Amino acid sequence: MKQQDRRRLAVELRSVCMRISRRARFENVATIAPHQFSVLAKLDSGSSTPRTLAELECVSAPSMTRTLTGLEQLGALTRETDPQDRRRVVVTITDAGRAMLREGRRSRDEWMFERIRCLSDEECAVLREAQRILDGVVAR
Repeated sequence: MKQQDRRRLAVELRSVCMRISRRARFENVATIAPHQFSVLAKLDSGSSTPRTLAELECVSAPSMTRTLTGLEQLGALTRETDPQDRRRVVVTITDAGRAMLREGRRSRDEWMFERIRCLSDEECAVLREAQRILDGVVAR
């Protein structure tokens, strides 16, 4: 395959992956917004500070504060003063937040299943191979 064709393929793959991701996030009936889901997903691996979360999400500190306030009002997280540094706040996901995260993932998985369930066995085999290849691309 020529380099120009590979470049075109790269653009098309990126585009379709982004469309799938966007639609999976916005077309399901999850109880929380995509940006809230993303914050809970990060907190699921451990507590963090608002500043670190803002940096990871590439948003301003005030924007992250609004997101955290909304999630706190839903009971999805707690904010507590860091016992080692009383100037810092530590944010921790709650059991309710984990339940929201599980439901969001289940909803997104169901969205994808509904899109592929009518495909033929051959098409599913092609998707399985593409998934394997894309996993390798991401790992590089």
